[in-house]
Amino acid sequence: MELTITLVIIIITALVSISGFSNQKIINDLIFYPPAITQRNQWYRFFSCGLIHADVAHLAFNMIALYMFGDFVESAFVTVFGARGKILYLSMYILALWVCLLPTFAKHKNDYYYRSLGASGAVSAVVFAGLLLEPRNKVGFFFIPPVIPGYIFGPLYLLLSTVLEKQAKDNVNHSAHIWGAVFGLAFLIVAAYVLQTDYKPVEQFILKVKSDLGAD
Repeated sequence: MELTITLVIIIITALVSISGFSNQKIINDLIFYPPAITQRNQWYRFFSCGLIHADVAHLAFNMIALYMFGDFVESAFVTVFGARGKILYLSMYILALWVCLLPTFAKHKNDYYYRSLGASGAVSAVVFAGLLLEPRNKVGFFFIPPVIPGYIFGPLYLLLSTVLEKQAKDNVNHSAHIWGAVFGLAFLIVAAYVLQTDYKPVEQFILKVKSDLGAD
């Protein structure tokens, strides 16, 4: 088995998360806690919180999603960007951890009761970059088997996340999911434009969707 960047991320995240399940100090030191950033300049928490998870189910869900999409996106980045592909893929993942939490930080920067953890935002960036690259791939919600093409799944996922975020009835940071997804799309589009590649993500997306719909 090739040791891809995706696999390295999964291994490191799993090891740190599993260690945190039995060590509250690890959780306290790494969790996204806005007042610690505001008052003690612990900016690393934007990134370190992506290494810890609430429980085994939380960890498994994120890492399975990353595994399912990560290798494809990583390989596609190499195809599109050449030798820079793997660095760009890793950069997207790391930056997504920060970007997806900026709205959360703005809202809760002085909230002593707010905490957030998990790699969901960065995983969302990878998933949506994958959907932009190949919108015809079938995807399922949560543990439902793949049943709908990505170009339908994506908007539904964002709509559902927006509704759940407004309701705020659970302990899930849906805002991170939304902004992570948007960042994944934006990163791929901007990178392809700035680096002047022959690959045009939006144009290719439209062509593939039309092909799937049987349109000319």
